[in-house]
Amino acid sequence: MKPRDIVLEAIHHRQPPAVPYTLAFEADADVPQRLDAHYGGPHWREKLTTYMVTVAAVDTDFKEQIDDARWRDAYGGVWRQDRRPWHLEKPPLSQPSFAGYTFPAPEAFMRPAWKERARQTIAQNPDVFYVANLGWGLFERSWNLRGFGNLLMDVAEAPDFVEEAMDRLMNLYLMFVDYTAELPVDAILFGDDWGDQRGIIIGPRRWRRFLKPRWARIYEAVHRHGKIVMHHSCGSVAAIMPDIIEIGMDVLESVQPEPAGMNPYELKKKWGDKITFWGGLGSQSLIPFGAPAQIQAEVRRLRDEMGRGGGYILAPAKPLQPETPTANAVALVEAFAEQ
Repeated sequence: MKPRDIVLEAIHHRQPPAVPYTLAFEADADVPQRLDAHYGGPHWREKLTTYMVTVAAVDTDFKEQIDDARWRDAYGGVWRQDRRPWHLEKPPLSQPSFAGYTFPAPEAFMRPAWKERARQTIAQNPDVFYVANLGWGLFERSWNLRGFGNLLMDVAEAPDFVEEAMDRLMNLYLMFVDYTAELPVDAILFGDDWGDQRGIIIGPRRWRRFLKPRWARIYEAVHRHGKIVMHHSCGSVAAIMPDIIEIGMDVLESVQPEPAGMNPYELKKKWGDKITFWGGLGSQSLIPFGAPAQIQAEVRRLRDEMGRGGGYILAPAKPLQPETPTANAVALVEAFAEQ
């Protein structure tokens, strides 16, 4: 079977001949260079099968440079990007109101050149599973408008503003979906970090009010175009697993094992016949702090238990971070290449 077929088998909850995987690296990490040094060149990459490739037609993270340290996004927010992690220094809305504010048009984010490049990439290798990335979603962009702390206050004190913000963003993302779905991709990937280590950041009740119905409409649009819905969320989303399945999420990405209720094996037992899990290998614990043998044993367990019956894509919960020890990165490469 071709890599694309193997991924589709897994997502459709049929036992694939191999468990598909992804192994990504943080953009500012030197891990690939250290692997090159360890292996004496870049040939270690040939050990790994490319199952999935990400493309994009929309630049949801567009920023223009202000000075050496600061960038302005399309919503008007000013970001400090000379430090890790980068952070929002000045949100565009100082009050929970859109009065006097010009909301960006969808054309500010659409990139015809990216779209054409994506078509060319897909045409060159049609055997892999293609994912169109739409970046941060409704919750992330709503706090980008107001600042994180302010938005958390708004959900309690200015719910009408939050409703309006979510509607504006939803309508924007519906247009992004239509624009992106013209590409011959298999899936559309969103990112919206709903959880922290304890649970849903704004609580399940408010998540169901502000986010659930709007994401349901976006997922419906993706499915209407015949695409698979993939969604990234860090942290614990255990409390809303029935909800995200109900509204049509096909693949949940990240599956960080450290937050409350996110043990991947328990998630698989409860929900593994209804949703595909992508991730599950601990980026906060095992990868930076475990021994190489522990890492390889956990990769094999994830492959055997999570991959049984389909419904699983093996991956670290986060791209490999700069603090990843070289020996642990080598262990991951060797374990992933085993099958």
